Amino acid sequence: MDDRLRWIDSAALHRHYATGDLRPTEYVRGVLDAIAEHDTRLRAFLTVDAEGAMAQAQSAERELRTEGMAALRARPLLGVPVSVKDLTPTRGLRTTRGSRALRDWIPDEDAPAVARLRAAGAIVIGKTNTSEGGWSASTRNRIAESTANPWDRTRTAGGSSGGAAAAVAAGLGVAATGTDGAGSIRIPAALCGVVGFKPTFGRVPYVPLSVERLSHLGPLARSVHDAALLTDVMSGPDPRDPYSLFPGARTAAEPPAVLRIGWIPEPGGAVSHPDVAARCAAAVAALADLGHEVTELASPFEDPYPALVRILAAVEAAGQPPEQDHLADPDRMPVVSHGRGLSAADLLHAEQGRATLVQQMHTCMSRWDLLAMPTVAVPPFDRDRWCPPSASGHDPAALDWLAWAAACHPFNLTGQPAVSVPVGHGSTGLPVGLQLVGVWNRDDLVLHAAGLLETALPWMDSYLRLEST
Repeated sequence: MDDRLRWIDSAALHRHYATGDLRPTEYVRGVLDAIAEHDTRLRAFLTVDAEGAMAQAQSAERELRTEGMAALRARPLLGVPVSVKDLTPTRGLRTTRGSRALRDWIPDEDAPAVARLRAAGAIVIGKTNTSEGGWSASTRNRIAESTANPWDRTRTAGGSSGGAAAAVAAGLGVAATGTDGAGSIRIPAALCGVVGFKPTFGRVPYVPLSVERLSHLGPLARSVHDAALLTDVMSGPDPRDPYSLFPGARTAAEPPAVLRIGWIPEPGGAVSHPDVAARCAAAVAALADLGHEVTELASPFEDPYPALVRILAAVEAAGQPPEQDHLADPDRMPVVSHGRGLSAADLLHAEQGRATLVQQMHTCMSRWDLLAMPTVAVPPFDRDRWCPPSASGHDPAALDWLAWAAACHPFNLTGQPAVSVPVGHGSTGLPVGLQLVGVWNRDDLVLHAAGLLETALPWMDSYLRLEST
């Protein structure tokens, strides 16, 4: 297999399958060989299921031989290799959640999203690296090396879906699943130069249940088409996630001819690195050049980080048995300790903060179809750090471990759909991402605007720079 085929999307892959010049077994074997060659340095994967992936590829090949491309009507991801973040259970395949306490856990059933991907014909090639329980926006834990950024292996891939983002950027699979409780899909998507989509809360069932009502499950991909396709496949209610029973109906309305876009260059007051600021401003200008209405705004909501800290710390404490503290990431333990000291009144105050933010966003989104802003204000930082040096360094007791990503976490508290799309590379060759945020349940409009940027600022060929890495 031509090594450059690693970076094609599902539509291009299916065209190759249709002509017969590429077979699923050939493509999946090529991806697995690339993982074996490159992932010793990248560390995107915690577990690779080569045997299972090849068995699935053989099955897909038989199906295509029998039914031809008509098989895609029922199974739109047939023969497409994908990875699953290691927070999400996979039947018969080790799921560690980045934790020493769970390093040998093998679930007996798939999470709903994984089951739906398999039913659509996707080939699960393995489980991608994550911080312990997804606690930080980097990808380091105590069971594996930190995940590197494919564009510079001394830098972080971001997190906590850093393994997923690095794998997709490096051509180690067509797409991946990630989870996002405070930016964990969008941050690594921006730092690795891929598309990362957080659907409306509840659109895709989240199992184990997201009791804090922050965590979303969504795709990372190299094309907007694939991000939309995976989202569509994974969406729909499931009784194991009661929050998935209530999202509003997805609209079938045509997007407005002229989008009203609120451009926020400094979300949360964060001043962006010059490379980030320049690339994001140019991307927003490209939308204006297409005839859309772009208005620059000051940040239209108060900083909700204090509420987020209380909610996340309470969740970390609830999920950490004291008898397993010695197995936990030491940097995570101050967050756990903080959570153990919170009162019921503290959590009610946090929920009031969430409610205030939702009210503010409701008012804001009555004026705009979309908000646009830098996904993160900084370039990728050192691979082994859990936050950039502009934050508290290596002092987790400061409890500002996510404060530096001020553009991302507000939209977990509100549950709105948001996507990070690549908008170019900075002066050192590192990727930059722009975030687009939409009205509740208008996932279609967010992805539509992402597609406009993909056409105006095409990025697929940029991955070929990684061919020799």
